[in-house]
Amino acid sequence: MKKTLSVTAVAAAIALSLTACGGGATAAAEGEISYWLWDSNQLPAYQQCATDFHTANPELSVKITQRGWADYWSTLTNAFVAGTAPDVFTDHLTKFPDFVAKKQVLPLDDAVKSGNIDTAQYIDGLADLWVGQDGKRYGLPKDWDTVGMFYNKAMTEDAGISDEQMNTLAWNHTDCGTYEKAIAHLTVDKSGKRGDEAGFDKKNVAVYGLGLNGSGSAQGQTEWSFLTGTIGWTHTDKNPWGTVYNFDDPKFQETIAWWASLVEKGYMPKLETTVGAAMPDTFGASKSAINTNGDWTIGQYTSLKDLKVGIAPTPIGADGKRSSMFNGLADSISSDTKNPEGAAKWVQYLASSACQDVVAAKAVVFPAIKTSSDIAEKAFAEKGTDVSAFTQHIKDGSTFLFPITDNAAKVEAIMAPAMDAVVSGKSPASSLTGANTQVNELFTK
Repeated sequence: MKKTLSVTAVAAAIALSLTACGGGATAAAEGEISYWLWDSNQLPAYQQCATDFHTANPELSVKITQRGWADYWSTLTNAFVAGTAPDVFTDHLTKFPDFVAKKQVLPLDDAVKSGNIDTAQYIDGLADLWVGQDGKRYGLPKDWDTVGMFYNKAMTEDAGISDEQMNTLAWNHTDCGTYEKAIAHLTVDKSGKRGDEAGFDKKNVAVYGLGLNGSGSAQGQTEWSFLTGTIGWTHTDKNPWGTVYNFDDPKFQETIAWWASLVEKGYMPKLETTVGAAMPDTFGASKSAINTNGDWTIGQYTSLKDLKVGIAPTPIGADGKRSSMFNGLADSISSDTKNPEGAAKWVQYLASSACQDVVAAKAVVFPAIKTSSDIAEKAFAEKGTDVSAFTQHIKDGSTFLFPITDNAAKVEAIMAPAMDAVVSGKSPASSLTGANTQVNELFTK
């Protein structure tokens, strides 16, 4: 999951100490476990988990530090170099292969065994994501996510598009389907002309039918992966641990060409205008009618002031099925920890229903444990939020796993500018063949 909501929620680091003691991992008080995460919306839930954990284990306390997404990873990287990384931290699938390769995280197999943790309790597929190529486990699942469409109900109603129509939008790259038709009709220029009306001025748009979260780089999790997933395309030759990327596939390039054409048509904002902006914020400012985003942003969208927000599932593909990337975060133990036994106990607790039920009740994310996830779904419903657009992907099996490979940072360094060039109109989608060659060369060296 691309969990970037803290970019808009919190710009600076916030440290929450549950004890009177301070300091980093190396200077921590005896019995204190340092724990890092990046999602500010989940802080209250994990503070409660830490309090409950201390009650059950009086000899141990937890100090939680929260930083925004970008600051989180740069600070963690520097901490590993300095030998001051936290005992336990929230891990991401794009990062953990490098952590394993550099021996910066500890295997959790003994913790799973000593804690009698049954990995079958988690949503199917989540536990497998965190097993390295050496067969050892480096993370225990904490949550899961899929992708859906948030839309401004006042705008859809004004455009004459019903909720039922939003829930049944269809897409294919040959005739664009009802998905593009809805996007075009919801786009409005500054003179009031809609995107599908004669005289529409694409150079002076007041409301874009579809918001833009960036080019999607190598994964396209919330941008285009739910489209490419409906055409049978996969990021790599196998998952996890593929060694051949498929960005040179004509079907993929045709899909990206169509998606990028929405910018040229004026239905989606220009890439350069979105730099530094958060899509939920522009949505909240009524500058876009539809946003495709992950379920971790539900709270952001539904709490927008004076805005009635609908949530629809991803569009139906030419094969008659929907698609969504399936991702999940995990907790890992740093090899810098001075208290591996205490860190293991905290990770075991984070991976248990005792903590995940607490997280579920806050209705912020969907915990990894099946029964806890059910609690979260009910908690969202009690808040008046229908989350079936996200949960139905799990129930009908219309998901595919987040791609996991070595060289993730290097792949991103190649694909980010290549995808940016396509979406900004500087290069055709066929240029991704050259980028793909560079990516695949990483696995032959």
